[in-house]
Amino acid sequence: MKKLPYLLYLCFLLILASCANDQAAEVDGTADDSLPLVQGPLKLPTWGINANIYEVNVRQFTEEGTLEAFAEHLPRLKEMGVDILWFMPIYPISEAKRKGTLGSYYAIADYTDVNSNFGTMDEFKALVELIHSMDMYVVLDWVANHTGWDHHWIEEHPEWYAMNGDTIRHPVDQQGNPTDWYDTAELNYDNEDMRAAMIEEMVFWVKEVDVDGFRCDVADNVPNDFWADARKALDEVKAVFMLAEAESEPEHFNSCFNANYGWSFHHLLNQVAQGEKNANDIEAKIQELNERFPEHYFQMHFTSNHDENSWNGTAPDRMGDAEDAMTVLTYTIPGMPLIYSGQESGETKMLEFFEKDEIEWGDYSRAALYTTLNQLKAKNKALWNGPFGGAFKRVNEGEAVLAFERQSDGDAVLVLVNLTGETQTTAVDAHYHHIKEVFSGAEFDIHEGETFELGPYEYKIFSGEEYTGGHHD
Repeated sequence: MKKLPYLLYLCFLLILASCANDQAAEVDGTADDSLPLVQGPLKLPTWGINANIYEVNVRQFTEEGTLEAFAEHLPRLKEMGVDILWFMPIYPISEAKRKGTLGSYYAIADYTDVNSNFGTMDEFKALVELIHSMDMYVVLDWVANHTGWDHHWIEEHPEWYAMNGDTIRHPVDQQGNPTDWYDTAELNYDNEDMRAAMIEEMVFWVKEVDVDGFRCDVADNVPNDFWADARKALDEVKAVFMLAEAESEPEHFNSCFNANYGWSFHHLLNQVAQGEKNANDIEAKIQELNERFPEHYFQMHFTSNHDENSWNGTAPDRMGDAEDAMTVLTYTIPGMPLIYSGQESGETKMLEFFEKDEIEWGDYSRAALYTTLNQLKAKNKALWNGPFGGAFKRVNEGEAVLAFERQSDGDAVLVLVNLTGETQTTAVDAHYHHIKEVFSGAEFDIHEGETFELGPYEYKIFSGEEYTGGHHD
């Protein structure tokens, strides 16, 4: 009974979005994002150069936990400046060996269907169309390492699975040690037929549903040559955005993935917020990453995601009063920023992973911060992703305050963040004329040796939309 009203509702929103987009095109003109850019040896959709990403936990997003209910949040997410919507797995969940009442999203029973608790395939196709009409994009969570125990491949192709003797096994880690993922069955990447079938399932979502890419679960547990083959097949349909949940494999950036997880930087941010690390450690980490990965790479940076929230605590739990300062860093250091479902409302609740546990939305207390940062990211080329943005250059000394600048194609940012809970003073080695502080809107001339006083965990971002070249090396 819900399907018809839902589709009518989506059609109504599509009409509104189309009208809004037509008006925008008449005023500003719109870029052709159908032609991909080159990111090293890979393609990158044009819209990926300055995009942010928002992780959607459909089950917990609303009381209903459906695609229909989630769609009602699209206007506010668009207003907040969200670009990419990454949907946690929307596929049917296996019942065999299920954890908890509802099971793990990552124990997949069918790669080419939609979880009936969320809605139907037609509803998801309509949702993708609506999201596209609002100039946002859809990335699906893809789980190539394992399936659930109800997946039809278990009966039809047991040879497609990894074995302990004659028994299909649940996944092991990269060292060969058993995981606690007993609700899933590990796939066998020595089997070429399984590889071909997996790629075919991925292509289905791009060709038939028009999704824009994939976030690939435990990507370093799957052979890199598989990802290379998958990327080639996907690119034959259209340029897609590919994100690896991995940080251990630099070659990913030459074979398949446009971005990977900034796990080590995330852990560092937690340590900084807890007073265990400092500004010098952040500078050293960025240098380490630059030396480790190819020039065309970029990482996704975050203060929370579904794993961190459910297993390690919310961002306020881990970062306390430093959360906003750490958020500013995820937006201003080189990389792509992530927002997890609920963070715009303070994310004060650890969400159950295998049960229904609705987000407590409150008053969207942090939406204004994300809106400002998203707008800045979109328009200031110094903050664009990977090789399209500016390099990180530190412009102060000391452990308590991190000050750095980035410059690209006539744009510049100067960022100052107090990493401590006490007032700090720092001098910056930078020179700018008529540069605006983003949050206050005040305009400044900044000279070499300029001193700033910052309150506990205070931050300032100065943005030069038309940089005049006043900096002196």
